[in-house]
Order: sequence, then structure tokens, then C-alpha cells
Amino acid sequence: MTNPVRSATEQLLLSTAADRAMQSVPLTAFSGKKVFVDATYFDSYDAKNALGTVRDALNSAGAFLVPAMSNAEYVVEARSGALSIDFTDFLLGLPNTGLPIPLAGTFNIPEIDLYKSQVQISRAKIALLAYARTTGEHYFSSGPMVGKSYNKNYKLLGIITWTLSDIPEKKKQKKHHSG
Repeated sequence: MTNPVRSATEQLLLSTAADRAMQSVPLTAFSGKKVFVDATYFDSYDAKNALGTVRDALNSAGAFLVPAMSNAEYVVEARSGALSIDFTDFLLGLPNTGLPIPLAGTFNIPEIDLYKSQVQISRAKIALLAYARTTGEHYFSSGPMVGKSYNKNYKLLGIITWTLSDIPEKKKQKKHHSG
């Protein structure tokens, strides 16, 4: 068994927020146009996935994506203002601690939680600027397109747990369980 560096939940939070950001502005102005997506100003941890979402949204709106700028009528510059996760946790109880015992070392006391919450909120802020490739004339500005997703885990009395999430792939799972 292996564990990747990043969890599936983290990746789903980021991609869901990017998907929602791209749904917030109609891109019909690109229907029937040859478009090159320039990623020069797009810097993000998950840049490839987010840029794929931009390309998908443009293509779904009817744009013809071209592989080289020289083949395009319009250049679309994508930029990322944010694509990350805020994490907060709260514990009402006793945290995992060590109790020193003389001549014997340390006795580890496990966490005792009466109530615990761990909340992850992902935010994406993406913007598009389009201009005519040959003249540089402005064609389109999306303004900020913002998307958000969340995953919230709760524990009560150390045994009752539940998760609230708006990630489509996580909603299909059972949300409430004890254990």
C-alpha cells in the first residue's frame, strides 16, 4: 500500500473550486473562434488541472483550440488569483500529550475529544483576458471568476463522526457513521 503526497480530498477540493469558478461567466463570445490559451500568467499548485478546466470551458462554449499562438485569431491569457485550501480545526477536550514519568520515560495520553471539527475550504479565483493575436486589440475580459468547495469533518464524544461536503465525488459516499 502506498500513500501519495497529496490526498484525493485535497485534489478534489481544488479541482471542484476551479470547475465552479469557470462556470460563473459565459464564454459564448469565443464560439467559432480559433483560440490559443496562454498560461504564462497562470501560477498555481494545480495549474495543469485548472488550465485544463479553462480549455474545457472554452471548447465547450464553441471555441476551436489551436496548439500554437501563430494559428490563433485570439489569445486567451488565463491567470490565477488563488487556488488553495484554508484549513481550520477546533478541539473541545484534551489534545494528545505526553506525561513524563520519572525514571520510566513518557506516557502518551491519546486525544480525548468531546467535540472536534476539521474544516477545509478551497477557493479558486481565475480570470481571463482575450485579445486579437495580430493587433493586440482587447476582445474579452472575464473579470474575477470565483469558485469554492468545502469538506467538513466532525466528531462528537470521540466516537460519533460525520462529514459534510459539497464535493460531488464525496457526496456519493455515506455521510454519517459511528466508529
